Amino acid sequence: MPSAKSHAPAASNSLPLKVGELAAAGGVNVETVRYYQRIGLMPTPERPLGGQRAYAPELAERLRFIRRAQELGFSLAEVSDLLKLESGTDRASVRRIAGQRLAQIRAHLADLERMAQSLQHLLDACVHTPGRHRCPIIKAITGGPAAAHPA
Repeated sequence: MPSAKSHAPAASNSLPLKVGELAAAGGVNVETVRYYQRIGLMPTPERPLGGQRAYAPELAERLRFIRRAQELGFSLAEVSDLLKLESGTDRASVRRIAGQRLAQIRAHLADLERMAQSLQHLLDACVHTPGRHRCPIIKAITGGPAAAHPA
């Protein structure tokens, strides 16, 4: 995928861009632009009779905004909400959305930590189980009684 930096000059002039140029300037591929159009994150300009759609160069910044928000863990629905608040003046709403995402990330991290502890317990049990017995890891995965969670 072409880097956004290598195409920044195309997005900074005032000439309209073709969809491929817009995608490159925004650091995404053409199918991503089209998907964002279908779900309402990006506008779809009218197609001139017999011609190609022309995109405002400023839309490359919108693509970069969407990409950066996703890198921070925001869902596309949340990105849509953030785009509605793009002016940045409704800070309470922006904080609410970001705070909810942060809480979800922290809950996911807690779940991952519990999973890691369970797996570590199973690995330890596997090391200390005599070879004639079924591996506690396999036993836990197949639903057999294995102490997957420490008491």
